Amino acid sequence: MTGRSQNTQLKRRSFLRALLAAAGGAIGVGTWLFWKNSLGRPRRRPNIIFILADDLGYGDLGSYGQERIQTPNLDAMAAQGMRFTDCYAGSAICAPSRCCLMTGLHTGHARIRRTRTVDDLTVPLRPEDVTVAEVLKEAGYVTACIGKWGLGDAGTTGVPNKQGFDEWFGYLSQDHAHNYYPTYLWRNEEKVSINQNEDGENGIYSHDLFTEEALDFIRANRRNPFFLYLAYTIPHAPLRVPDDQPYSDETWPKAERNFASMITRMDSDIGRIASALQELGIDENTIVFFSSDNGPHGQDGHWEHFFDSAGPLRGRKSNYYEGGIRVPMIVWWPGIVEPGRVSDQVWAFWDFLPTAAELAGAELPTHIDIDGISMLPTFLGEEQPEHDFLYWEHFREGQARFDQAVRMGDWKGIWRGPDEGFELYNLREDSGEAQDIADRHPEIVAQIADLMQTARTPSDEFSTNPVPWPGPGK
Repeated sequence: MTGRSQNTQLKRRSFLRALLAAAGGAIGVGTWLFWKNSLGRPRRRPNIIFILADDLGYGDLGSYGQERIQTPNLDAMAAQGMRFTDCYAGSAICAPSRCCLMTGLHTGHARIRRTRTVDDLTVPLRPEDVTVAEVLKEAGYVTACIGKWGLGDAGTTGVPNKQGFDEWFGYLSQDHAHNYYPTYLWRNEEKVSINQNEDGENGIYSHDLFTEEALDFIRANRRNPFFLYLAYTIPHAPLRVPDDQPYSDETWPKAERNFASMITRMDSDIGRIASALQELGIDENTIVFFSSDNGPHGQDGHWEHFFDSAGPLRGRKSNYYEGGIRVPMIVWWPGIVEPGRVSDQVWAFWDFLPTAAELAGAELPTHIDIDGISMLPTFLGEEQPEHDFLYWEHFREGQARFDQAVRMGDWKGIWRGPDEGFELYNLREDSGEAQDIADRHPEIVAQIADLMQTARTPSDEFSTNPVPWPGPGK
Protein backbone atom coordinates (compact mmCIF):
# COMPACT_ATOMS: atom_id res chain seq x y z
CA MET A 1 0.00 0.00 0.00
CA THR A 2 1.44 3.40 -0.94
CA GLY A 3 1.82 6.30 1.52
CA ARG A 4 -0.88 8.31 -0.28
CA SER A 5 -3.44 5.49 -0.20
CA GLN A 6 -2.63 4.84 3.44
CA ASN A 7 -3.17 8.50 4.25
CA THR A 8 -6.54 8.45 2.51
CA GLN A 9 -7.56 5.36 4.47
CA LEU A 10 -6.46 6.90 7.75
CA LYS A 11 -8.30 10.15 7.10
CA ARG A 12 -11.48 8.19 6.42
CA ARG A 13 -11.02 6.13 9.58
CA SER A 14 -10.49 9.27 11.68
CA PHE A 15 -13.57 10.86 10.15
CA LEU A 16 -15.68 7.77 10.86
CA ARG A 17 -14.52 7.68 14.46
CA ALA A 18 -15.42 11.33 14.83
CA LEU A 19 -18.90 10.61 13.51
CA LEU A 20 -19.31 7.68 15.89
CA ALA A 21 -18.15 9.84 18.75
CA ALA A 22 -20.59 12.56 17.86
CA ALA A 23 -23.40 10.02 17.60
CA GLY A 24 -22.53 8.88 21.11
CA GLY A 25 -23.43 12.27 22.54
CA ALA A 26 -20.22 14.25 22.23
CA ILE A 27 -20.64 18.02 22.09
CA GLY A 28 -17.92 19.88 20.25
CA VAL A 29 -14.33 19.08 19.51
CA GLY A 30 -13.15 19.20 23.12
CA THR A 31 -15.39 16.35 24.24
CA TRP A 32 -15.32 13.83 21.42
CA LEU A 33 -15.39 10.34 22.91
CA PHE A 34 -13.22 7.77 21.18
CA TRP A 35 -12.25 5.30 23.90
CA LYS A 36 -13.47 3.51 26.98
CA ASN A 37 -11.47 3.11 30.14
CA SER A 38 -10.83 -0.15 32.00
CA LEU A 39 -14.28 0.10 33.63
CA GLY A 40 -15.99 0.47 30.26
CA ARG A 41 -16.79 4.15 30.79
CA PRO A 42 -16.40 6.56 27.88
CA ARG A 43 -13.60 9.07 28.00
CA ARG A 44 -12.50 12.12 26.04
CA ARG A 45 -9.67 12.15 23.54
CA PRO A 46 -6.39 11.14 25.14
CA ASN A 47 -3.67 13.48 26.27
CA ILE A 48 -0.47 12.79 24.33
CA ILE A 49 3.02 12.94 25.85
CA PHE A 50 6.15 12.25 23.85
CA ILE A 51 9.33 11.99 25.95
CA LEU A 52 12.54 12.03 23.94
CA ALA A 53 15.98 11.20 25.32
CA ASP A 54 19.14 12.49 23.61
CA ASP A 55 21.73 9.94 22.40
CA LEU A 56 20.22 7.08 24.43
CA GLY A 57 21.17 3.78 22.85
CA TYR A 58 18.97 0.80 21.99
CA GLY A 59 20.59 -1.17 24.82
CA ASP A 60 20.65 1.49 27.56
CA LEU A 61 17.40 0.42 29.30
CA GLY A 62 16.88 -2.66 31.42
CA SER A 63 13.88 -3.64 29.32
CA TYR A 64 16.20 -3.70 26.29
CA GLY A 65 18.89 -5.79 27.94
CA GLN A 66 20.93 -3.30 29.99
CA GLU A 67 22.39 -4.95 33.10
CA ARG A 68 24.36 -2.13 34.78
CA ILE A 69 22.14 0.95 34.54
CA GLN A 70 19.02 1.06 36.72
CA THR A 71 15.86 2.10 34.84
CA PRO A 72 13.04 0.67 36.98
CA ASN A 73 10.35 3.17 35.96
CA LEU A 74 10.80 2.86 32.22
CA ASP A 75 11.08 -0.91 32.62
CA ALA A 76 7.77 -0.89 34.51
CA MET A 77 6.15 1.22 31.80
CA ALA A 78 7.39 -1.25 29.20
CA ALA A 79 5.92 -4.11 31.22
CA GLN A 80 2.62 -2.26 31.62
CA GLY A 81 2.50 -1.16 27.98
CA MET A 82 4.13 -2.00 24.66
CA ARG A 83 7.83 -2.33 23.94
CA PHE A 84 8.89 -2.09 20.30
CA THR A 85 11.94 -3.87 18.92
CA ASP A 86 11.95 -2.34 15.42
CA CYS A 87 11.25 1.37 15.83
CA TYR A 88 13.50 3.85 14.06
CA ALA A 89 14.60 7.42 14.67
CA GLY A 90 14.17 9.97 11.93
CA SER A 91 17.91 10.20 11.43
CA ALA A 92 21.21 9.11 12.93
CA ILE A 93 21.78 12.66 14.17
CA CYS A 94 19.80 15.11 16.23
CA ALA A 95 18.12 17.93 14.32
CA PRO A 96 16.86 15.97 11.30
CA SER A 97 15.56 13.22 13.56
CA ARG A 98 13.52 15.77 15.51
CA CYS A 99 12.30 17.33 12.28
CA CYS A 100 10.97 13.96 11.12
CA LEU A 101 9.25 13.48 14.48
CA MET A 102 7.55 16.87 14.30
CA THR A 103 6.60 16.97 10.60
CA GLY A 104 5.75 13.40 9.58
CA LEU A 105 8.32 13.47 6.76
CA HIS A 106 11.42 11.31 6.31
CA THR A 107 14.78 12.92 5.56
CA GLY A 108 14.29 12.61 1.81
CA HIS A 109 11.44 15.12 2.09
CA ALA A 110 11.96 16.92 5.40
CA ARG A 111 13.01 20.54 5.67
CA ILE A 112 15.98 19.76 7.95
CA ARG A 113 18.24 16.93 6.78
CA ARG A 114 21.30 17.50 8.93
CA THR A 115 22.26 19.78 11.79
CA ARG A 116 23.66 22.57 9.62
CA THR A 117 24.24 23.47 5.99
CA VAL A 118 27.66 23.44 4.36
CA ASP A 119 27.92 27.13 5.33
CA ASP A 120 27.51 26.17 9.01
CA LEU A 121 24.10 27.80 9.16
CA THR A 122 21.14 26.47 11.11
CA VAL A 123 18.12 25.97 8.86
CA PRO A 124 14.78 26.68 10.58
CA LEU A 125 11.35 25.31 9.93
CA ARG A 126 9.30 27.57 7.66
CA PRO A 127 5.77 28.94 8.11
CA GLU A 128 4.50 26.48 5.49
CA ASP A 129 5.93 23.48 7.35
CA VAL A 130 3.27 21.66 9.37
CA THR A 131 4.10 20.19 12.76
CA VAL A 132 2.24 17.73 14.93
CA ALA A 133 1.70 20.56 17.41
CA GLU A 134 -0.15 22.58 14.77
CA VAL A 135 -2.31 19.60 13.85
CA LEU A 136 -3.23 18.95 17.48
CA LYS A 137 -3.72 22.61 18.35
CA GLU A 138 -6.16 22.92 15.47
CA ALA A 139 -8.06 20.00 17.01
CA GLY A 140 -8.37 21.79 20.35
CA TYR A 141 -5.31 20.52 22.22
CA VAL A 142 -3.18 22.70 24.50
CA THR A 143 0.41 22.20 23.32
CA ALA A 144 3.77 22.54 25.07
CA CYS A 145 7.38 21.87 24.17
CA ILE A 146 9.93 21.59 26.97
CA GLY A 147 13.64 20.81 26.66
CA LYS A 148 15.69 20.82 23.46
CA TRP A 149 14.25 22.11 20.19
CA GLY A 150 16.94 22.44 17.49
CA LEU A 151 14.57 23.34 14.63
CA GLY A 152 14.95 27.12 14.59
CA ASP A 153 16.99 29.70 16.48
CA ALA A 154 15.74 32.90 18.09
CA GLY A 155 14.21 35.37 15.67
CA THR A 156 13.49 32.76 13.00
CA THR A 157 10.29 31.20 11.71
CA GLY A 158 11.30 27.92 13.33
CA VAL A 159 10.86 28.75 17.01
CA PRO A 160 8.32 26.52 18.80
CA ASN A 161 5.75 29.27 19.37
CA LYS A 162 5.58 29.79 15.60
CA GLN A 163 5.27 26.06 14.98
CA GLY A 164 2.12 25.27 16.94
CA PHE A 165 3.25 25.26 20.57
CA ASP A 166 1.30 27.36 23.05
CA GLU A 167 4.06 27.04 25.63
CA TRP A 168 7.80 26.62 25.18
CA PHE A 169 10.69 26.40 27.66
CA GLY A 170 14.23 25.24 26.99
CA TYR A 171 17.15 25.39 24.57
CA LEU A 172 16.59 26.59 21.01
CA SER A 173 19.97 25.69 19.53
CA GLN A 174 21.98 22.50 19.43
CA ASP A 175 25.16 24.02 20.83
CA HIS A 176 23.43 25.76 23.71
CA ALA A 177 21.83 22.46 24.72
CA HIS A 178 25.27 20.96 25.37
CA ASN A 179 25.48 23.03 28.57
CA TYR A 180 23.65 21.41 31.49
CA TYR A 181 24.18 24.51 33.65
CA PRO A 182 23.13 27.32 31.28
CA THR A 183 23.02 30.97 32.30
CA TYR A 184 19.75 31.36 30.41
CA LEU A 185 16.96 29.40 28.76
CA TRP A 186 14.10 30.48 26.53
CA ARG A 187 10.53 30.81 27.78
CA ASN A 188 8.43 31.34 24.71
CA GLU A 189 10.37 34.06 22.84
CA GLU A 190 12.04 35.64 25.86
CA LYS A 191 15.37 34.84 27.49
CA VAL A 192 15.11 33.76 31.11
CA SER A 193 18.29 34.33 33.12
CA ILE A 194 19.52 31.63 35.48
CA ASN A 195 21.65 33.66 37.86
CA GLN A 196 22.59 30.60 39.91
CA ASN A 197 24.74 29.40 37.00
CA GLU A 198 26.62 32.67 36.43
CA ASP A 199 30.41 32.80 36.75
CA GLY A 200 30.78 29.08 36.17
CA GLU A 201 28.59 28.09 39.10
CA ASN A 202 26.61 24.83 38.90
CA GLY A 203 23.55 26.04 40.75
CA ILE A 204 20.64 24.66 38.70
CA TYR A 205 20.70 21.56 36.50
CA SER A 206 18.59 22.24 33.42
CA HIS A 207 17.16 18.72 33.27
CA ASP A 208 15.57 19.25 36.70
CA LEU A 209 13.90 22.42 35.46
CA PHE A 210 12.42 20.56 32.51
CA THR A 211 10.85 17.94 34.76
CA GLU A 212 9.29 20.57 37.00
CA GLU A 213 7.97 22.50 34.00
CA ALA A 214 6.44 19.30 32.61
CA LEU A 215 4.74 18.49 35.91
CA ASP A 216 3.38 22.04 36.18
CA PHE A 217 2.00 21.86 32.64
CA ILE A 218 0.31 18.51 33.27
CA ARG A 219 -1.30 19.72 36.49
CA ALA A 220 -2.47 22.99 34.94
CA ASN A 221 -4.07 21.19 31.98
CA ARG A 222 -5.44 18.07 33.63
CA ARG A 223 -8.97 19.00 32.51
CA ASN A 224 -7.97 19.81 28.92
CA PRO A 225 -6.75 17.55 26.15
CA PHE A 226 -3.05 18.35 25.92
CA PHE A 227 0.08 17.48 23.96
CA LEU A 228 3.41 17.62 25.76
CA TYR A 229 6.67 17.16 23.87
CA LEU A 230 9.31 16.68 26.57
CA ALA A 231 12.71 16.59 24.88
CA TYR A 232 15.31 15.87 27.53
CA THR A 233 19.02 16.47 26.84
CA ILE A 234 20.11 13.43 28.87
CA PRO A 235 22.39 11.52 28.26
CA HIS A 236 24.09 13.66 25.58
CA ALA A 237 27.73 14.53 26.19
CA PRO A 238 29.30 16.24 28.11
CA LEU A 239 28.44 13.85 30.91
CA ARG A 240 27.56 16.25 33.70
CA VAL A 241 25.21 15.54 36.57
CA PRO A 242 24.82 17.00 40.11
CA ASP A 243 25.97 13.71 41.66
CA ASP A 244 26.70 10.20 40.47
CA GLN A 245 24.24 8.39 42.71
CA PRO A 246 23.40 5.54 42.90
CA TYR A 247 26.75 4.60 41.35
CA SER A 248 29.14 6.51 43.62
CA ASP A 249 30.56 3.32 45.14
CA GLU A 250 31.16 1.65 41.80
CA THR A 251 34.79 1.29 40.71
CA TRP A 252 33.88 2.45 37.20
CA PRO A 253 35.59 5.47 35.63
CA LYS A 254 33.96 8.83 36.40
CA ALA A 255 32.46 9.19 32.92
CA GLU A 256 30.73 5.83 33.22
CA ARG A 257 29.32 6.67 36.66
CA ASN A 258 28.03 10.00 35.37
CA PHE A 259 26.48 8.44 32.28
CA ALA A 260 24.63 5.82 34.31
CA SER A 261 23.53 8.41 36.86
CA MET A 262 22.13 10.68 34.14
CA ILE A 263 19.98 7.89 32.76
CA THR A 264 18.77 6.77 36.17
CA ARG A 265 17.97 10.39 37.06
CA MET A 266 15.89 10.70 33.90
CA ASP A 267 14.18 7.40 34.68
CA SER A 268 13.29 8.63 38.17
CA ASP A 269 11.78 11.82 36.76
CA ILE A 270 9.73 9.89 34.21
CA GLY A 271 8.48 7.86 37.15
CA ARG A 272 7.40 11.13 38.80
CA ILE A 273 5.48 12.08 35.66
CA ALA A 274 3.72 8.70 35.53
CA SER A 275 2.85 8.99 39.23
CA ALA A 276 1.46 12.49 38.68
CA LEU A 277 -0.79 11.22 35.90
CA GLN A 278 -2.07 8.51 38.24
CA GLU A 279 -2.59 10.90 41.16
CA LEU A 280 -4.53 13.29 38.93
CA GLY A 281 -6.67 10.41 37.68
CA ILE A 282 -5.74 10.99 34.04
CA ASP A 283 -3.31 8.11 33.45
CA GLU A 284 -5.94 6.05 31.62
CA ASN A 285 -6.66 9.05 29.44
CA THR A 286 -3.02 9.74 28.58
CA ILE A 287 -0.80 7.94 26.09
CA VAL A 288 2.93 8.28 26.76
CA PHE A 289 5.63 7.61 24.17
CA PHE A 290 9.28 7.26 25.16
CA SER A 291 12.18 7.07 22.73
CA SER A 292 15.60 8.50 21.76
CA ASP A 293 16.55 10.84 18.93
CA ASN A 294 19.27 8.52 17.58
CA GLY A 295 21.74 5.88 18.65
CA PRO A 296 24.40 6.30 21.34
CA HIS A 297 27.29 8.75 21.19
CA GLY A 298 29.90 7.27 18.90
CA GLN A 299 32.71 9.74 18.31
CA ASP A 300 35.28 9.97 21.09
CA GLY A 301 33.36 8.55 24.03
CA HIS A 302 34.01 5.18 25.63
CA TRP A 303 31.10 4.84 28.03
CA GLU A 304 28.77 3.51 25.33
CA HIS A 305 31.15 0.59 24.84
CA PHE A 306 31.38 -0.04 28.59
CA PHE A 307 27.59 -0.31 28.80
CA ASP A 308 27.12 -1.91 25.37
CA SER A 309 24.72 0.93 24.64
CA ALA A 310 23.80 -0.27 21.15
CA GLY A 311 22.97 -3.72 22.49
CA PRO A 312 23.18 -6.36 19.74
CA LEU A 313 23.22 -3.74 16.98
CA ARG A 314 26.11 -2.54 14.85
CA GLY A 315 27.01 1.13 14.68
CA ARG A 316 26.47 4.28 16.71
CA LYS A 317 25.14 7.80 16.31
CA SER A 318 25.89 9.47 12.95
CA ASN A 319 25.86 6.30 10.83
CA TYR A 320 23.02 4.33 9.29
CA TYR A 321 23.78 0.93 10.68
CA GLU A 322 21.04 -0.24 13.02
CA GLY A 323 22.83 1.04 16.10
CA GLY A 324 22.64 4.56 14.74
CA ILE A 325 18.91 4.63 13.96
CA ARG A 326 17.07 1.79 15.70
CA VAL A 327 15.92 3.17 19.06
CA PRO A 328 13.98 2.06 22.11
CA MET A 329 10.27 2.85 21.92
CA ILE A 330 7.85 2.32 24.79
CA VAL A 331 4.15 3.15 24.48
CA TRP A 332 2.27 3.33 27.79
CA TRP A 333 -1.50 3.78 27.84
CA PRO A 334 -3.12 2.12 30.86
CA GLY A 335 -6.47 0.51 30.19
CA ILE A 336 -6.04 0.67 26.40
CA VAL A 337 -2.70 -0.81 25.39
CA GLU A 338 -2.52 -4.42 26.47
CA PRO A 339 0.27 -4.73 29.04
CA GLY A 340 3.38 -6.78 28.47
CA ARG A 341 3.27 -6.73 24.70
CA VAL A 342 6.51 -6.83 22.71
CA SER A 343 6.04 -5.85 19.08
CA ASP A 344 8.34 -6.16 16.08
CA GLN A 345 6.16 -3.76 14.10
CA VAL A 346 8.45 -1.70 11.86
CA TRP A 347 7.84 2.03 12.16
CA ALA A 348 9.69 5.34 12.38
CA PHE A 349 9.49 8.84 13.82
CA TRP A 350 7.59 10.17 10.82
CA ASP A 351 4.70 7.93 11.85
CA PHE A 352 4.13 9.92 15.03
CA LEU A 353 2.28 12.82 13.39
CA PRO A 354 -0.42 10.70 11.71
CA THR A 355 -0.65 8.54 14.84
CA ALA A 356 -1.22 11.58 17.04
CA ALA A 357 -3.69 12.99 14.54
CA GLU A 358 -5.77 9.84 14.62
CA LEU A 359 -5.64 9.72 18.40
CA ALA A 360 -7.01 13.26 18.47
CA GLY A 361 -9.52 12.85 15.66
CA ALA A 362 -7.61 15.58 13.81
CA GLU A 363 -7.32 16.09 10.08
CA LEU A 364 -3.96 15.53 8.39
CA PRO A 365 -2.66 18.42 6.28
CA THR A 366 -4.03 18.13 2.75
CA HIS A 367 -1.27 20.09 0.96
CA ILE A 368 1.55 17.78 2.11
CA ASP A 369 2.12 14.12 1.29
CA ILE A 370 2.95 12.83 4.76
CA ASP A 371 5.41 9.92 4.71
CA GLY A 372 4.11 8.46 7.97
CA ILE A 373 1.16 6.19 8.66
CA SER A 374 -0.77 5.85 11.90
CA MET A 375 0.40 3.15 14.29
CA LEU A 376 -2.79 3.30 16.33
CA PRO A 377 -4.03 -0.06 14.98
CA THR A 378 -0.93 -1.72 16.42
CA PHE A 379 -1.55 -0.13 19.83
CA LEU A 380 -5.13 -1.42 19.76
CA GLY A 381 -4.23 -4.90 18.53
CA GLU A 382 -5.86 -4.33 15.14
CA GLU A 383 -4.61 -5.03 11.62
CA GLN A 384 -1.86 -2.57 10.78
CA PRO A 385 -1.13 -1.03 7.35
CA GLU A 386 2.55 -1.48 6.59
CA HIS A 387 5.24 0.70 5.07
CA ASP A 388 6.53 -0.38 1.69
CA PHE A 389 9.92 0.90 2.86
CA LEU A 390 11.66 3.30 5.25
CA TYR A 391 14.19 5.82 3.89
CA TRP A 392 17.03 7.90 5.38
CA GLU A 393 19.66 10.21 3.91
CA HIS A 394 22.42 12.43 5.22
CA PHE A 395 25.07 14.55 3.48
CA ARG A 396 27.98 14.71 5.87
CA GLU A 397 29.45 18.06 6.84
CA GLY A 398 32.93 18.50 5.47
CA GLN A 399 32.84 15.25 3.51
CA ALA A 400 31.96 14.60 -0.11
CA ARG A 401 29.80 11.70 0.98
CA PHE A 402 26.07 11.24 0.75
CA ASP A 403 24.80 8.42 2.95
CA GLN A 404 21.50 6.70 2.23
CA ALA A 405 19.71 3.79 3.83
CA VAL A 406 16.52 1.88 3.05
CA ARG A 407 14.70 -0.79 5.00
CA MET A 408 12.38 -2.78 2.74
CA GLY A 409 10.74 -5.60 4.65
CA ASP A 410 13.57 -7.56 6.25
CA TRP A 411 16.11 -6.12 3.80
CA LYS A 412 18.37 -3.19 4.67
CA GLY A 413 20.48 -1.41 2.08
CA ILE A 414 23.16 1.19 2.85
CA TRP A 415 24.98 3.42 0.37
CA ARG A 416 28.03 5.24 1.74
CA GLY A 417 29.51 6.65 -1.43
CA PRO A 418 31.61 5.18 -4.24
CA ASP A 419 34.64 4.52 -2.04
CA GLU A 420 32.73 2.25 0.33
CA GLY A 421 30.02 1.01 -2.00
CA PHE A 422 26.64 -0.59 -1.38
CA GLU A 423 25.88 -2.97 1.49
CA LEU A 424 22.90 -5.27 1.94
CA TYR A 425 21.74 -7.11 5.05
CA ASN A 426 18.84 -9.37 5.98
CA LEU A 427 17.78 -8.00 9.36
CA ARG A 428 15.60 -10.96 10.21
CA GLU A 429 18.61 -13.25 10.03
CA ASP A 430 21.33 -10.73 10.84
CA SER A 431 20.13 -7.83 13.00
CA GLY A 432 23.75 -7.04 13.86
CA GLU A 433 24.57 -6.44 10.17
CA ALA A 434 27.63 -8.65 10.35
CA GLN A 435 27.41 -10.13 6.85
CA ASP A 436 27.09 -8.01 3.72
CA ILE A 437 25.20 -10.12 1.16
CA ALA A 438 24.81 -7.58 -1.64
CA ASP A 439 26.60 -9.80 -4.15
CA ARG A 440 24.13 -12.66 -3.53
CA HIS A 441 20.94 -10.68 -4.17
CA PRO A 442 21.37 -8.35 -7.14
CA GLU A 443 17.59 -8.15 -7.63
CA ILE A 444 17.05 -6.81 -4.09
CA VAL A 445 19.98 -4.43 -4.50
CA ALA A 446 18.40 -3.09 -7.69
CA GLN A 447 15.03 -2.51 -5.97
CA ILE A 448 16.61 -0.64 -3.09
CA ALA A 449 18.86 1.34 -5.42
CA ASP A 450 15.78 2.48 -7.30
CA LEU A 451 14.17 3.62 -4.05
CA MET A 452 17.29 5.58 -3.17
CA GLN A 453 16.80 7.53 -6.39
CA THR A 454 13.03 7.99 -6.23
CA ALA A 455 12.15 8.26 -2.53
CA ARG A 456 13.64 11.72 -2.16
CA THR A 457 13.27 15.23 -3.51
CA PRO A 458 16.19 17.66 -3.88
CA SER A 459 16.88 20.23 -1.18
CA ASP A 460 18.61 23.52 -1.85
CA GLU A 461 20.06 23.58 1.66
CA PHE A 462 21.13 19.99 2.14
CA SER A 463 21.60 18.21 -1.18
CA THR A 464 24.91 19.78 -2.12
CA ASN A 465 26.75 17.47 -4.55
CA PRO A 466 25.23 14.16 -3.46
CA VAL A 467 26.98 11.20 -5.05
CA PRO A 468 24.31 8.93 -6.61
CA TRP A 469 24.73 5.20 -6.58
CA PRO A 470 25.63 4.08 -10.13
CA GLY A 471 23.59 0.87 -10.04
CA PRO A 472 24.18 -2.86 -9.61
CA GLY A 473 27.51 -4.14 -10.85
CA LYS A 474 28.87 -0.70 -11.74
